Amino acid sequence: MLRGAQHAPALLQRGLTPRAAVGSQACLSLQESHQTAADFRLYVENRTQHLDEVSRRHVRVYQLYSRSSSGHLQVLGKRVRANGEDGNKYALLAVESDTFGSHVRIKGKETGYYVCMDRRGKVLGKLDGRSQGCVFVEEVLENNYTAFLSARHRGWYLGFTRQGRAQRGPHTPRTQREGHFMKRGPGPAPQPVTGGHPTRRTGGRVLPHSP
Repeated sequence: MLRGAQHAPALLQRGLTPRAAVGSQACLSLQESHQTAADFRLYVENRTQHLDEVSRRHVRVYQLYSRSSSGHLQVLGKRVRANGEDGNKYALLAVESDTFGSHVRIKGKETGYYVCMDRRGKVLGKLDGRSQGCVFVEEVLENNYTAFLSARHRGWYLGFTRQGRAQRGPHTPRTQREGHFMKRGPGPAPQPVTGGHPTRRTGGRVLPHSP
C-alpha cells in the first residue's frame, strides 16, 4: 500500500467526496516524494563534501632533490633553500595533494611552513598554506624530472640556483635545470657495503669482517 493511502480514511471522515479525497491523497504523496528527493540531494551533497575533505588530506612524504644545486629542498621557516643533505630533517616534506594528485601543497614536516610564491614571484615559507600562492601544479618532464608550476601565476616555476638560493618565478622557465627536481624517499640513501669483496691485496680471497 502507498504511504499516501493511509490518509484516505481520515480525509473521507472530514466530509470530503471520494474524488476530493483522492486528489488530496495525491498531493500528500507528491509532497512526500519531494521531501524524499530533497533529503537525498542533501545526503549526496554532504557525502561529496566529506569525500572532498578526505581527499584534500591525502599526504605523501618524500624529499625533493634539486638538479641545479645537487641538494635537497629545505623549508627553514620563512626561508626556503635547496642545499640540504640527504636525510636532513628540514628536507623531509609533507606534500598534500587533491583527488587527482596534480595540484599540491609542499609543507616542511619539521617546521610546518608551506612553500609559497608571492605576487612578485619570490619563494618563501608561510604557516597558512590555503592561498593559491601556496598551490603548485606538479608536472612530470620528458627527462623524468618533476617541475612545480605556480597555480596562481602561469609560466612561473619553483626553482633554485646552483648555490641553493630560491629563484624568482618569472626567472624560472620550464626548460631550465633550476626548476627540475627528483623525488626521493624520506630516509637517506643506503650506503654501499664495504669489505668482503675480492681485491688485489687479498689475492681474490674474501676476508671476514672485523667486529
